[in-house]
Amino acid sequence: LQRELTSNESGADLQRMMAEGRPNLFSDSAVFVGEREIERMARIVAAVEQVVAYPAYQAHVLGYAPTAARFAPRAAGVFLGYDFHLGANGPQLIEINTNAGGGLLNAVLARAQQACCDSVAAMLPGLVGSGSLERVFVDMFREEWRLEHGGVPLARIAIVDESPQEQYLAPEFLLFQHLFERHGIAAIICDPEELSFRDGALWRGEERIGLVYNRLTDFGLEAGNAAVLREAYLSGAVVVTPHPRSHALYADKRNLIALTDDTALAAFGAGPATREILLSGIPRTEAVSRDKAEALWQRRKQLFFKPAAGYGSRAAYRGDKVTRRVFEDILDGTYVAQALVPPSERRIEVDETPVDLKVDLRNYVYRGRVQLISARLYQGQTTNFRTPGGGFAPVLTVPCAADGEALGLGERPERG
Repeated sequence: LQRELTSNESGADLQRMMAEGRPNLFSDSAVFVGEREIERMARIVAAVEQVVAYPAYQAHVLGYAPTAARFAPRAAGVFLGYDFHLGANGPQLIEINTNAGGGLLNAVLARAQQACCDSVAAMLPGLVGSGSLERVFVDMFREEWRLEHGGVPLARIAIVDESPQEQYLAPEFLLFQHLFERHGIAAIICDPEELSFRDGALWRGEERIGLVYNRLTDFGLEAGNAAVLREAYLSGAVVVTPHPRSHALYADKRNLIALTDDTALAAFGAGPATREILLSGIPRTEAVSRDKAEALWQRRKQLFFKPAAGYGSRAAYRGDKVTRRVFEDILDGTYVAQALVPPSERRIEVDETPVDLKVDLRNYVYRGRVQLISARLYQGQTTNFRTPGGGFAPVLTVPCAADGEALGLGERPERG
């Protein structure tokens, strides 16, 4: 893995970043998942994509979305992250994220796995074993550009985030920059405040930008530091991906309420088969409101509370850990309550001591196609990169026995 990470022009910078502040970005372990679970996740993804395409669904979710989400670009939005737990009844879709980080880091990790063992390629789900996933990612960005500009060549991409050099996944920004440049696309990394909008175009200094790879967590481009980017985007002067509409259609946690409501799904136009997949594959989710406060408090141990516009587990709480004070904060915010599906576990050794780590599975998806599946290993209430032995881990597919259990699956339901 170190060889793969340091094999480009920024190898020394990447090595320094990893050593100084990111020792738990990658796990030394793999996660084994049964073929049936891989297929089930793909069916859930397809069912969500089908519902998202319905005009009635779009009208519903755009009703509570930021203003910028009402602008409908042709670009689809790169790197949707469908996050799953493996529950007792199979994979459960916990949430969907736009601008899901880690895609290229996990592609490098998968390539390192293949370099170590030729037989691993056949076990890697998604498109990893079929060739260069990096090329798949470049083609995805070019497709976003083509959807807006046809055959005009894409000249320059800006990878944009607040204080990008300080972000935990900053190494991935460097990897993307060099990936784009190797494929003939100029690339810069910058803060949104470095941008200017003039002469009908978006600029960083004298560098004209055609496409912004948007890593901001200001999903509606509502903050003051995103004003220039927002103006350029809404005027059609730049392709932004992922964009506010993508977040509104997929990633607002309130969408999970509709996706687990049979009556709403039928009203949108979903047929019985699609509704069954979603209702059995997504934990039931409900709105949090003060008129339901006492009932929610009584059921809190069976619930997980998430902010509607949250990301990366921030301000998300497992109900059995919630105090009265925190519950009051939840009631004052815009939250949803999701039926708790504890993550599965993977036992590994850390310093020769057996340790059980929780497992979260992420499907990286573009236009309904699963490109890559990775795992995150962690301890604590929510996913993090602070756990020794934890971090991103490759997912390897294994056959399923006749009884439906994955052969050699290194995971168990979480113990209470």
